[in-house]
Amino acid sequence: MAIRIFITGGTFDKEYNEITGHLYFKDTQVHDLLEMGRCRVPVEIRTLMMIDSMEMTQEDRELIAHQCNQCEEDMIVITHGTDTMAETARMLAEKVKDKTVVLTGAMIPIKFGSSDGLFNLGSALAFSQSLPKGVYVAMNGRYFKANNVRKNKQTGFFEEIK
Repeated sequence: MAIRIFITGGTFDKEYNEITGHLYFKDTQVHDLLEMGRCRVPVEIRTLMMIDSMEMTQEDRELIAHQCNQCEEDMIVITHGTDTMAETARMLAEKVKDKTVVLTGAMIPIKFGSSDGLFNLGSALAFSQSLPKGVYVAMNGRYFKANNVRKNKQTGFFEEIK
């Protein structure tokens, strides 16, 4: 069975406007990343939204949960902004059962060329196939259970809650 990939935006898919100096959303980079990474895993991709996770509402999270519950796939990867990724993961852990859901993102936009996004996406795809049912965050080659993760704002890395 294919892995469902849900796109929600975040730094992962941001682009840089050279005139205004602002980051913005145009289209997802996931298709290009899968090709670049020579992915041979069957995937079904759906864009749910293209927003910064700081702007994500409870209704947006409810939509993500609904889509996870309604899709036929039981392995799901969600691209998400890193600032509120842990919050979304905790909510999904309460609402999505009997599926393996892995949230991932990037600290640097893919379009910048030196992004961690390709590595994180590949890790999330692998984790979605190997971890037991539950909700996880996958960043920097590690995975974390949804109820035991936070983004360290000083280091920029995800870590277990102590």
